[in-house]
Amino acid sequence: MPLCVRRNRPREIPVTHEPPLGDEPQLPINPQVPHPARIYDYLLGGKDHYAADRSAAEETIRRAPQVRESARANRAWMLRAARYLARQGVRQFLDVGTGIPTSPNLHEAAQQISPDCRVVYTDNDPVVLAHARALLSSSPEGRTAYIQADLRRPEEILGAPELWATLDRDRPVALVLSAVLHFVRDEEEPGRIVAAFRDALPPGSYLALSHTTNDIQPRRAADAAAVYGERRAAALMVPRPLDQVEALFDGFEVVEPGVVQLPHWHPEGPVRPRLLDEVWLYGGVGRLGGG
Repeated sequence: MPLCVRRNRPREIPVTHEPPLGDEPQLPINPQVPHPARIYDYLLGGKDHYAADRSAAEETIRRAPQVRESARANRAWMLRAARYLARQGVRQFLDVGTGIPTSPNLHEAAQQISPDCRVVYTDNDPVVLAHARALLSSSPEGRTAYIQADLRRPEEILGAPELWATLDRDRPVALVLSAVLHFVRDEEEPGRIVAAFRDALPPGSYLALSHTTNDIQPRRAADAAAVYGERRAAALMVPRPLDQVEALFDGFEVVEPGVVQLPHWHPEGPVRPRLLDEVWLYGGVGRLGGG
């Protein structure tokens, strides 16, 4: 399935949005503070962002034009990973750091392989909450749910009633951390966060993870990441080298071809050599033994 990128003209999303699902409280949106989810939406050609998000994204593009291609490659990787996992028999997914919906969503890719797949989405951006209904458009055979929470507090996600009301604790789950852990600072211990999820998953579960790197063009990567600090974004970006990304798979058996640049992970066609200079992310999939 080709990557679907929306080309709509950018618009100002309203500060007040449709009521959240269920009894969840209305969460404040600060249009003056750039948020990674809305910056990512802009890089993908979406239209759900504020002027502050667009300004931060454009400055990042000015310093490192490759970031737009990296965003597209990450989206394409996530869809490939979802289909791969569904082909391995996985029917349950936990997508942490979902971002603003861009069709096809993860559940659409997984349900393309098996319509009975179940997906729980979670994000900390209230704008994503405003679009939760798009994330809940499951096939009749499957099911989706949304949790408003921050990945830095995995215990809140793991303790949310929506999670285990949607997923079966006794069946394998694919934990998807797509381009989100590079927004966790070292002192916030990204490895501890992954381990907390890992220890709560049943045997035979999987981890699908992608992460920005500073291995390819260190100076430009540092310049691009600095924008998040300079613009006082909701989260800073921390690119990491390959060995640190590989360490996040601790406890998982990484499947072939390993943790690699995204274009090399189960490509659906020839990989253009130039693309390897433009995509600054590693990604991989690991399996939790015992199942």
